[in-house]
Amino acid sequence: QVELVESGGGLVQAGDSLSLSCAAARRPFSVFSLGWFRQAPGKEREFVSAITRSRSNTDYADSVKGRFTISTDNAKNTLYLRMNRLNPEDTAVYYCAAKSVSYFDTIPYTRPDDYDYWGQGTQVTVSS
Repeated sequence: QVELVESGGGLVQAGDSLSLSCAAARRPFSVFSLGWFRQAPGKEREFVSAITRSRSNTDYADSVKGRFTISTDNAKNTLYLRMNRLNPEDTAVYYCAAKSVSYFDTIPYTRPDDYDYWGQGTQVTVSS
């Protein structure tokens, strides 16, 4: 079992940057593959970014590629999402997710069903 807590959301203007954090408790972060997802009102939860347990491979949705960066600090048990050049289409609740992996995976997990644990979400609102 692991508890995930997101923070860093807020209201920003188009073109601004924002950084999200996801802190983990009860288990070391190093045993998990990790991901970020988002869900806008009336839409399904969608993949944003993911990083393998080995931390050697990352993946991004086409809509955020080149603007968002996923990273981790295993010593702090924290996952980050740096979001640059935000636009109103990025408005959503952002969730971090963790998948317990017993090996050093090479392909990031991009489907919500792949993940075992979820945070409560943090709201990001981008005004035009």
